[in-house]
Amino acid sequence: DDVDRAYFAVFDGHGGVDAANYSATHLHVNVGLHEEIVKNPAEALKCSFQKTDEMFLFKAKREKLRSGTTGVSALIVGNKLYIAWLGDSQVMLVQQGKAVTLMEPHKPERE
Repeated sequence: DDVDRAYFAVFDGHGGVDAANYSATHLHVNVGLHEEIVKNPAEALKCSFQKTDEMFLFKAKREKLRSGTTGVSALIVGNKLYIAWLGDSQVMLVQQGKAVTLMEPHKPERE
């Protein structure tokens, strides 16, 4: 289609780099191939995070890997920004020199 899209992501491995590298390699592919990417980008991001997690868990079990990752991604579709995150990764938007709160960070004291 003629809609401009851009995708950015950062992954922070825990207990090794396997999960972070796997996510960096596969998440954007899962987002791009998701059936809702055109009509519902937020759903495509959410489902793709879950699918990538399931894919890595299968690989981790098969190969006896014991790492994990946090992650944050930004998907720009036209003039809209979609953010998805997992764990304690955070994203910050600065508009005209001021921070704009986009999310409430994961903290141990939060339910």
